Parts: sequence; C-alpha cells; structure tokens
Amino acid sequence: MRYEIRVDGEMTETLAKAFSELDHAVLSGQTILYGPVADEAHLYGLLARCQSLGLRVLEMRQIPE
Repeated sequence: MRYEIRVDGEMTETLAKAFSELDHAVLSGQTILYGPVADEAHLYGLLARCQSLGLRVLEMRQIPE
C-alpha cells in the first residue's frame, strides 16, 4: 500500500528525517509525506509519530501503486 499524509507547515530536513522511510515534498505551506506503508500497524505508527512531534495532520489517503 502507498499513502500520502499531508501535514500543516513546512517541515525542516531534520524533522523530515524522522520519517526516513517516506519521501516528502513541500507545497503551499504544507508538507506531503508519501510512500509505501507495510501494514495498518505501520500506518498507525506514522500517525503516532506525527502526533508526538506536534505535527497537525490535514489529510491522509491511500494512493494508487
């Protein structure tokens, strides 16, 4: 499965390294994290990581392979 997670604000490179398994792009004041997610546990782990880093998730969606 591939997912896209949009968070509010422009993440620094240092902060983006907390999500090393995902690629990222900055667009219009948002950061888009995207890439493969192994399973539901991995997905919930990514969301928990966002929460622990104080990131506000704006949108999360599965994207085509």
